Amino acid sequence: MARFRKSVSLVLSGVLVLGVAFALPLHSGFGESGKAATIGLDYQLPQLQGLKDANTFVPADNPLTAQKVELGRLLFFDKRLSENNTIACASCHLPEKGFTDGMPVSIGIDNRKGGRSALALINRVYSQAQFWDGRAATLEDQSIGPFVDPVEHGFMNHDEMVAKMRQIPGYLKLFQDVFGREIVIEDVGRAIASFLRTTLSGNSAMDKFDRGWEEEALSESARRGLDLFRVKGHCTRCHSGSNFTDEKFHNLGIGWYTNTVDLGRYQVTKNAEDIGAFKTPTLREIARTAPYMHDGRYKTLEEVVNFYNQGGIMNPYHDTMLIPLELTEQEKQDLVALLNSLNGEGWQHVQAPKEFPR
Repeated sequence: MARFRKSVSLVLSGVLVLGVAFALPLHSGFGESGKAATIGLDYQLPQLQGLKDANTFVPADNPLTAQKVELGRLLFFDKRLSENNTIACASCHLPEKGFTDGMPVSIGIDNRKGGRSALALINRVYSQAQFWDGRAATLEDQSIGPFVDPVEHGFMNHDEMVAKMRQIPGYLKLFQDVFGREIVIEDVGRAIASFLRTTLSGNSAMDKFDRGWEEEALSESARRGLDLFRVKGHCTRCHSGSNFTDEKFHNLGIGWYTNTVDLGRYQVTKNAEDIGAFKTPTLREIARTAPYMHDGRYKTLEEVVNFYNQGGIMNPYHDTMLIPLELTEQEKQDLVALLNSLNGEGWQHVQAPKEFPR
């Protein structure tokens, strides 16, 4: 299990709010009433097998505190942060689905359908450019973008959203407690981003086997899949590093020969080489985050492996790193077994608040 510094674990072990004791294994700061609790400010992310020290990736201009993380959790689950009180961040990023929604593309306010699949919010502390197309430079920017999307939360602008939040006395007090000022949209982003940096996934069966700590953690099939992943499958060309992503953008040919092609990264950079390119997602918790690809076209990991086995879909901007793999049926099964071993621990503490600030 995750290990914490002794002083921090003593602080976060529990808190008494309104006469009710709450177990707070990974975050603290507010009880279910949304009132501030008197606890220490320091917050340390756990060190999980297979991952780099997440604390070193927290930006200096938005340090983690327990109160800020808990405020972010409240904001993440609060449906009042939409124009008609029906959509929260958690509506499209459900913890039990790896912080996705299990749909090809997400459904926002007034049942409006989006154009892309909800990205998993796992291990975002390590991520660089955000969204499928990388249009947000930071997690703070990403956290406030959907609020002013007409398909998602539906506010005309951030000023409209902040004005609504300032009508909630509980939030006025919490933002004053955490940031020492009235509510501004930048602090909304700082709080939500702080919460999202706690949604970690490590300690997977693959990690335990690969580190030599648990020889029997992987099945024989998954062990063969690990070898394929690193060699014949060429998977590490894009899904590299401890978080299984190169943080880059690649054109796989998804949706190319249709009436409308999603231009992806090109819409941000206007560079021709980025046409149809999308960010490499992490493979951690991949078995929980179906369907797959930026448009959610593949329902199963078997379909995804078949797609890569064919070398993607050729088009004028096709990434040259993708080549036909010539995998046997057994090899494809072995790769799927390996992918299924990447479910881990570190995010299971996340639960929806029972009450919100009033």
